[in-house]
This record gives sequence, structure tokens and C-alpha cells, in this order.
Amino acid sequence: MAEDNRPLSPHLQVYRPQITSVLSITHRLTGVVLAMAAVLMTYWLASAAYGPESFARAQAFMESWFGRLILFGFTFSLFFHMCNGIRHLGWDLGWGFDLVKLRITGMLVVILAFALTVLSWVLAYSHVGKL
Repeated sequence: MAEDNRPLSPHLQVYRPQITSVLSITHRLTGVVLAMAAVLMTYWLASAAYGPESFARAQAFMESWFGRLILFGFTFSLFFHMCNGIRHLGWDLGWGFDLVKLRITGMLVVILAFALTVLSWVLAYSHVGKL
């Protein structure tokens, strides 16, 4: 059998990244991030069950700059995954397959995810001193 010098399938180096491919990969990554967020939330809730000292350690981590950065990333992942999931529901209904709508809804997903993330953090921290 003669060997063919052609690739078995198109490689990533052949294609220029498009909004649909980037959002698809990001959707999968945010799903993984949300699974890690569930583990962190479980740790936080379990620390409350182990007593005040354990909960204080967990709370100190969550309130540190690094903990807040992680929580901000989890918040963005939640909103991105939700918005892109709604976009996928539109596709399931047969809406939004033409290139113009693909680009518009893709950019809308990113903009809404950032806006909802910032809005939720602003609202959460505007009530911190009032409780």
C-alpha cells in the first residue's frame, strides 16, 4: 500500500480562529471551570460544618485577593456558560445560523457575560457594609 503524504484531517494550523470556534472552546472550558467551582463551594460549605475555625480559614481565603480573583472567574464562567447555552437553545430551534446572526450573537454572549459579571459584583459589594 502506498503512503499518502496528506493529513488525515484538517489541523488547527490550517484554520484561522473564528468566533464560533473560539466560543465553542470557551464554552467547554467554562463548563470545566464550573465543575471546579462546585468543588470549591463544597469545600466552603463543608468548612462551616467543621466549626468556626475551619470556616474562618475558608472565609479568609475567599476574601483574599486571590480568592476574589477565582470567584470573579467563576462568576464570569457562570454567566458566559449561561448566555452561550441560551444561544445554543436558539440553534436547537433553528434560529441564528446565518453568518451575520452568528457573529452578532457571539459578540452579544461575550458582552453580556462581562456586563452581568461586573453588575453582579458591583451589586454584591454595594450591599456589603449595609448588612
